[in-house]
Amino acid sequence: MQLSERAACDLELLAVGAFSPLDRFMGLSDYQRVLHEMRLGSGHLFPIPITLPVEADFEPILEQDIALRDAHNELLAVMTIHEIYEWNLDEMATLVLGTQSLRHPLVSEMHRWSKVNISGRLQVLQLPRHYDFQALRLTPKQTRERLEEFGRANVVAFQTRNPLHRVHEELTKRAAQEIDGVLLLHPVVGMTKPGDVDHYTRVRTYNTLAQHYYDRKRILLALLPLAMRFAGPREALWHALIRRNYGANYLVVGRDHASPGFDSGGKPFYGPYDAQRLVAQFSEELGVGLIPFREFVYLPEEDRYEETTHTPAGARTASISGTQLREEYLNKGQKLPEWFTRPEVAEILAEAYPPRHQQGVCVWFTGLSGAGKSTTAELLTVLLLEYGRRVTLLDGDVVRTHLSKGLGFSKEDRDTNIRRIGFVAAEIVRHGGVVLAAAVSPYQATRNDIRNTVGQGHFIEVFVDTPLEVCEQRDIKGVYAKARRGEIKGFTGIDDPYEPPLHPEITLDTLSRSPEENAWMILDHLTREGFVRVEGRLQPSTGIQDRAERGLTSNAIV
Repeated sequence: MQLSERAACDLELLAVGAFSPLDRFMGLSDYQRVLHEMRLGSGHLFPIPITLPVEADFEPILEQDIALRDAHNELLAVMTIHEIYEWNLDEMATLVLGTQSLRHPLVSEMHRWSKVNISGRLQVLQLPRHYDFQALRLTPKQTRERLEEFGRANVVAFQTRNPLHRVHEELTKRAAQEIDGVLLLHPVVGMTKPGDVDHYTRVRTYNTLAQHYYDRKRILLALLPLAMRFAGPREALWHALIRRNYGANYLVVGRDHASPGFDSGGKPFYGPYDAQRLVAQFSEELGVGLIPFREFVYLPEEDRYEETTHTPAGARTASISGTQLREEYLNKGQKLPEWFTRPEVAEILAEAYPPRHQQGVCVWFTGLSGAGKSTTAELLTVLLLEYGRRVTLLDGDVVRTHLSKGLGFSKEDRDTNIRRIGFVAAEIVRHGGVVLAAAVSPYQATRNDIRNTVGQGHFIEVFVDTPLEVCEQRDIKGVYAKARRGEIKGFTGIDDPYEPPLHPEITLDTLSRSPEENAWMILDHLTREGFVRVEGRLQPSTGIQDRAERGLTSNAIV
């Protein structure tokens, strides 16, 4: 059985003792108690389910020995199956994540998991192979041994999946001083949030800071191959448990710790201090003290950082929010000020994080067959080329001819087809390209899964909102007529549902607007988001107006 990336991360941490006392993928009793009580069957605290869903075409048998292989088909372990049980997605999402929203990255991912889990004794033959930063990939035992060499009783761990700026540096230094201990800088290098800065870039920045800006007698940098769940409070407690196994007895818990951000309605998934409260509640039992992430500001006149609560009245302060960091600096290719980020870190980030107009983006057209997706996408392709962007058009019909040849039109085959398009789109975006995907993609869960794969902020969902009766009128291929006669089964809009987007970035009206107008409207959106640079070129909104005045737009149905 081939393991997913998530399962391979979990297997590695099970094998090295990072999840101790858990030593296997959970059976039913452990799973249910973790869901409802955050404890294993033994009574030990454990807030996150660690499970192994089987592959869809695999039929497990009790007492069977199965090989567990990674994505490269390397044999990692042998499991003797002791339990086979079903699990409920809604129950797990509600109890562990506190939401069933498909905008939560793990919720949308779980929709493609098998509904059957297996558990049993593991015989680990080898750990997943990592060829990068090998000197920093320390097991819990190796980490504890290295920490003992510092000769200090206390260790504070800092969990991060982002680059460190001066404010993080100040916080971590003060945390180590506060407990008179050592800082375990322990970044996650397994599965983080799509769109996060890649771990290669991040680890380069951590290493530079550790070498040049920290007291080497008070810091240990080690990497954690963890697959994050973004479970907010429960995940913070899980992070504390894991760091205890690595030798820390304190953990810095941030505001909105392990949160994926906002749901489709713009509401945060978790309260800003929920994670800190939960860790504090179990701190004594777990043996890991809480150090809350305090808010700091820079005092320009004194060239230092200070907690906001200790800032002198009337003092001039400076700060850069996460939004400002992205929109005013990184997205525009502007150099970060030295008071905010060390020059070496800024240089590394500049190399890996190009300006917005050079970053990748996916425009995902969804709607019924015949809605006008392909026509609008083709027009938008031409406009983007005119504005200097490299564009790939992934049309649903073309993809089926080449990438998905042989797939049928069952729900499973349609999902497979859409996920293949999503995989290709995510790779194009990752390498800085613009991809336009035009496919019916009828299911919300699948579209949201692709959104999370591509990365929030780089996925623009365009709902081509054309009524069914109009799509049938445009049906030059006669497929709707065949579906009405029963010659085609499972046809979207006829005998299979289409689930409209709840909160698309753009909704296109194809009855009152021409395809060209709609294409310009999308280009205008891309320009406002910074993905298209228009200096010295015709502004998109002006283009619509000029073309309308010259009689080049129409309301023709195409």
